[in-house]
Amino acid sequence: MKTFYWLIKREFWENRGSFFWAPVITAGVFIVFHVIGLAQAQFTTHAISASSINSIVDQMNNGHGDLVGLALDMSMYGVTAMVYLVTGITLFFYCLGSLFDDRNDRSYLFWKSLPISDRDTVLSKVASATVLAPVIATVVGILAGLLLLLLTIIAAAFYGIHGWALLGNTHPFRVMGLLLASIPVSLVWALPAVGWLMLCSAWARSKPFLWATVIPLGSGAMLYWLDVLGVINFGGWFWHNIVVRVFISIVPWSWFPKSFDGSIFKGLKTPDQITTVAHEMLNLGHIWAQLLKPEFWGGALLGIAMIIAAIWLRRWRTET
Repeated sequence: MKTFYWLIKREFWENRGSFFWAPVITAGVFIVFHVIGLAQAQFTTHAISASSINSIVDQMNNGHGDLVGLALDMSMYGVTAMVYLVTGITLFFYCLGSLFDDRNDRSYLFWKSLPISDRDTVLSKVASATVLAPVIATVVGILAGLLLLLLTIIAAAFYGIHGWALLGNTHPFRVMGLLLASIPVSLVWALPAVGWLMLCSAWARSKPFLWATVIPLGSGAMLYWLDVLGVINFGGWFWHNIVVRVFISIVPWSWFPKSFDGSIFKGLKTPDQITTVAHEMLNLGHIWAQLLKPEFWGGALLGIAMIIAAIWLRRWRTET
């Protein structure tokens, strides 16, 4: 266990820019633009935006405090979503190079001389991609969201909106709890992408990016056209459940848009209807219920199989 801990720490040290600074810089840029928006007090008619202080004031004066609270909650989710997106992009390239770069520069010879198994080496990289990086991104997103909320409350005070009245309609602890509780869901969802990228990283002798992208995109395009021609009838399924998941599922919370039917937003007119539906989607039961879906565990099993293959390939590639 101690060896595995130091392997994780090694991954963080070697990829501090991807795991830590990329989320921090992303959150910082988001906060800067939010401050600029507050300073300009630009009006927007989009009630969910809440980036305009004028919109907040109008909604509070009209008695729509719940809608303002929802908007501020969404802003906390929004900054975290931006951090997740950047983290997903960095993790894509991290996984691609995780087992290829040390072979390319021959540094694996040093690590092979140590009493560290290929299994532990690969699993430490899997844990870094599925646990360490998402946890750091979540913490950074939460802190940025709280700062964003604080800045908005301070700005609203200059327009006569009492801070406690505004804060009483928000749910920062619920947002923090849901973001932290969703990490295991994102872990399971990301396993096929992590497994595929690491498999390509362990197998490719050169240009792992091309192998990782051309194979799924080429297969998806071919099956899609066969589906259009009527030869098969699962081209669309393959594209949405295999190709898209390989590229997208490494982004934390990328499973969320698939967890509900977009048509639930149709016909919503009153603030009460909007807040009710939003709270129905953003609750712990809805998030954890995703783990009951077959596509989650089917993809996870496939991802685990590819990770096992990557462990075997690493041993085979480095020995020859």
